[in-house]
Amino acid sequence: MIWTFARRVILTAILVPLGAAGARRLSAAVERRRGPNRASRLLRQGADTVQTLFGRKKRRRFGFR
Repeated sequence: MIWTFARRVILTAILVPLGAAGARRLSAAVERRRGPNRASRLLRQGADTVQTLFGRKKRRRFGFR
């Protein structure tokens, strides 16, 4: 039981940041070809949300919060 939990945590720690990075790259590619649009903005926002929930936190400029 503990091994299944550990495997799940390790996979989450690896796959979530890779998925966020892939979504960001896809968003950049779409913006390069078609310009900024709703789909690319949603991809980028989704990647940012996933990254802050599971991965690195965003740095704040003045350290508030």
